[in-house]
Amino acid sequence: MSINVTMPALSPTMTDGTLAKWLKAEGDTVEAGDVIAEIETDKATMEVEAVDEGVLGKILVAEGTENVPVNDVIAVLLEEGESAEDIDSSSLRANEKSEAIQSKGQTNEEDRLPRCASAPRNDLVTNDSARIFASPLAKRIATDKGIDLSTLKGSGPRGRIVKSDVEKVQGTSFKVQEPLVPCAPNLATNIYGMAYREIPNNNIKKVTAKRLTESKQEVPHFYLSVECALDNLLAARKELNDKTNGEFKLSVNDFIVKAAAMALKAYPAANVSWSDEAIHQYLSSDISVAVATPNGLITPIVKAAETKGLRAISDEVKELAGRARDGKLAPEEFQGGSFTISNLGMFGVKEFAAILNPPQSCILAVGAGEQMPRVVNGEIKIQTVMCVTLSTDHRSVDGAVGAQWLQVFKQYIENPVSMLV
Repeated sequence: MSINVTMPALSPTMTDGTLAKWLKAEGDTVEAGDVIAEIETDKATMEVEAVDEGVLGKILVAEGTENVPVNDVIAVLLEEGESAEDIDSSSLRANEKSEAIQSKGQTNEEDRLPRCASAPRNDLVTNDSARIFASPLAKRIATDKGIDLSTLKGSGPRGRIVKSDVEKVQGTSFKVQEPLVPCAPNLATNIYGMAYREIPNNNIKKVTAKRLTESKQEVPHFYLSVECALDNLLAARKELNDKTNGEFKLSVNDFIVKAAAMALKAYPAANVSWSDEAIHQYLSSDISVAVATPNGLITPIVKAAETKGLRAISDEVKELAGRARDGKLAPEEFQGGSFTISNLGMFGVKEFAAILNPPQSCILAVGAGEQMPRVVNGEIKIQTVMCVTLSTDHRSVDGAVGAQWLQVFKQYIENPVSMLV
């Protein structure tokens, strides 16, 4: 009996995803554990492994298809002795539903775009009035290469033109069916006559925007800022790095992660999250570190950071950040956490306030260190000063709690040796 392969739920919050890429083709033999596809979730692009063995008899959802609901059938595996004729008709109906959803989404997007002479209109009907069925990715590639999709024969499900079909074509082969207004591909014009280029939002950006909007609207944010002298920290960092013989290199952010974790351990009243029933006070300092990726912001977690040394934190942050940029984090590596650090100091930002990442109650915005004159014990001295701003959920971390946590954090930053004992 044929086996349905369904869109997996790769995180607790995932309701749908984008089928980014098929790594197996129809007719390929599949073993349990083989990676068959890449799925773009709300936070990362993740690999999907087969849980059964067989032959990939039919791909029902083309790569590039967006908003595929969890548990929808995306492909069918054939067991030994079966053929494509043995595929359950209900699976094929699922494919028709997916195509209808995709076509509707494409039509809405196409209606917003201008007619351009610089690229083929791959969504136009051909002379025989037959609609061209192609994946969104295939359309984008065809537009970039100047290829008329009506001249291609698709190798995807039901003759759908997919990425590989377009990539095989060399040179330019398109025809303009009617006079068009010269303009760049993917440009549109608003009601004021201003030209703009549409950049589609991926799942990560959509979900991040939704959650941050909800956070700002529903969570009572409270902000507290302090200045920390970095001179002792910078001296300790230089001494430690000089003694490593190039084996590793500590960053200022590594010290900040460690100091935040130690401060949460010393003052656990800030290591909490809010719920209507009770405040949850966490037993370890799981520090989320905001990382900018090509697909949007993601926050990999250094778990139990208070128990780890500076080198271990440094290595872990680098490894997590690298996989975050490649979209290879597992859900448990970026979902959860009890406290977030967002550091824009490397971009020269002096001071800012960050938006909370619920259900967390705190996020620390870290600015750049700047040299400035300060009065120390009645004398004017030049110090390197860093401004940090703590955003809190006032329901669970009020002003007094936030201020006391900042005092503990400041002590660790200004006396970094105390983090090591």
